[in-house]
Order: sequence, then structure tokens, then C-alpha cells
Amino acid sequence: MQPAQMYDRAITVFSPDGRLFQVEYAREAVKRGTTTVGLKFADGVVLIVDKRITSNLIEPGSIEKIFKLDDHVGCATSGLVADARVLVDRARVDAQMNRVTYDERIEVETLVKKICDFKQTYTQYGGVRPFGTALLIAGVDSTGVSLFETDPSGALMSYKASSIGAGRASVMEMFESDFRDGLTQDEAIRLGLKALHRATEGKLNAAALEIGVVTKSTPFHKLDADAIKRHVDAAIPEQG
Repeated sequence: MQPAQMYDRAITVFSPDGRLFQVEYAREAVKRGTTTVGLKFADGVVLIVDKRITSNLIEPGSIEKIFKLDDHVGCATSGLVADARVLVDRARVDAQMNRVTYDERIEVETLVKKICDFKQTYTQYGGVRPFGTALLIAGVDSTGVSLFETDPSGALMSYKASSIGAGRASVMEMFESDFRDGLTQDEAIRLGLKALHRATEGKLNAAALEIGVVTKSTPFHKLDADAIKRHVDAAIPEQG
């Protein structure tokens, strides 16, 4: 019997080499998900998701991959969207509880840690499974501009630019070479679109994109279809 078959039947069982196979399987669900990118720019953060529409019969607007958590923070997901909705609902409640309790908006890192603590409990107790989703969480607070990546294990990491999903390796390669501090909002959006264009092997569809932006002066919001089309045409002229 192979080791994975012996040790992957319960989330609470470690393999002899210290692995939790169910968590690793959850990470595989993320790797198969839609490509999602996030980039910091001079005074904010942008999140971009390729929703990967598989049929002309699907209404693109019915698929939601970017969510507003509070006025100053939002997230994008890759992996199991239904799992992500549970985490989004939890995060929204945490954000509002902080407002009610302390009469101030929650710090972005505090909210991310609360989400990750919740995810971690689903790796430690029997009868549950890990969340098969990763989140890129973008926000602005008193500490500045933040972009966090979360993992099904409950781990978190702060990035200047990051990606989750199927095309992560290709996107990160471009970010490593082309990202720089102090980008403008338009420059950040267009770099993200170019990276997605590469990750999708030139099959980027403006109608299947979601773009969310938060800045120090504007709350988290999603761009409309016309604005997305303008950015795609500017970043990838051959798509126009």
C-alpha cells in the first residue's frame, strides 16, 4: 500500500515525513483554479481574475471571483468558489464586528489573520476537510497598502505582486522581471493583464475578466466592462 493511501484518509493524521495529504490535495484544487493576480501600486492595490468562461452560453456576470469584504479591503479567489464564499461571509462578519466593537475599521493584516486562523482549524479537527481555495486579499489601512496571499493550510504571506491558480508560475516569472515599486494604477493593471495574457497563452477574453481596485482615497470597487475593455486594448493591442 502506498503511503498516500495510508495517511490521506483523515485530516488529523500526519504521514511519517510530516505531511498532511488532505492539505496538499486542497492546494492542488487551487492550482487547478482560475489564474488570479494582485499587484501593489503607488497608492493602492489591484486584483485581476480571468474567470475562464468555458461556454458561450454562460453569462459571465453570474461568475463572481472578486469580493468586497469592507470599504477598504477586498479579495480574489482561486479554487473552489463555494468554499471561498464561506470565507468571504466569515470575513465580512469579522470586519463588521470590529466596527461595532471598536468603532473603527479593521486592520487588513488583522482580518487576514482571522481568516487564516479559521482556515487552520479545518486542518486540525476530524470530520472536516480543508478549504479548497486560496485568497489574494488587498487593502489599505493606517499601516499603508497591503497585499496578502492565503493558503488552504492557513498560512499567509505578504507580497508586492503575486498570483494564485493555474497560471501562477508564468505570471510570477513576468512579475519577477517587470514589476517595480511606484507603479501607477494604470501601469499595475496593464502589467497584470499582460501577465494573464501570457498565462492564458494569448486567449484572454475581456468579457471574462474581473478587476477590483482599492486606493488610499477610494473604497474597494470593481471596474465596469467598458473600463476593463479599455485597459485590455491598451495592454494587449492585438486583443482589441
